[in-house]
Amino acid sequence: MSEIIAGFSPDSGGFYFMVALAIVAAVAIAIAIERTYYIVVRSNIDAPKFMAEIRKLVRAGEYKRALALCEAAPNKALPKVVGAGLRKVAESESIDFRTIQNSVDEGTLEVIPKLQERTGFLAMLANVATLIGLMGTIWGLILAFRSVSVAGIDAAEKSRMLAAGISTAMNTTLLGLAIAIPSILVYTFLHNKTIKIIDEIDEHTVKLINLITGNQ
Repeated sequence: MSEIIAGFSPDSGGFYFMVALAIVAAVAIAIAIERTYYIVVRSNIDAPKFMAEIRKLVRAGEYKRALALCEAAPNKALPKVVGAGLRKVAESESIDFRTIQNSVDEGTLEVIPKLQERTGFLAMLANVATLIGLMGTIWGLILAFRSVSVAGIDAAEKSRMLAAGISTAMNTTLLGLAIAIPSILVYTFLHNKTIKIIDEIDEHTVKLINLITGNQ
């Protein structure tokens, strides 16, 4: 760990690469925290339990109560889409399938982009961190080979310069991978969670529309 910290010294050969990696890490952490909160905490809901309550109210013809249940969780993805469809039913006595479907589609198109935005940047930043680490590795090797070819210095100084070049190469590689691996893991987790929410929206809205139109 001390070697990594030493790499941030302006005297270090890989200083600029280490700073660039630190910036990438800061951006990745910020995106990961924001997306995790939005997807896992703010948008997610216990879909089976929620839809069981909605279906019970719809079967009883209590569309306004079902809508009120959706509006009680306005930031959740599934209630927002379901509420868009129920709102049309609650506002009119006779609603056809196409009108409900259009309302649900409109709600879905509003919710899905917000679930997906910025998550892909984590995968990109993982690749960028790896490539910056690779650039640092190449630069460190250049420094190491340069030390061997320098004339007029003793063996001890050459050994020190060689060790410094190799250290630069290894430190930037290690830090790049240390940023890339967690970024990819968080991206995969958030991507799968987003797909799960979208699949729940598709599944439960189709079942709800069939239930509503069957009650008309």
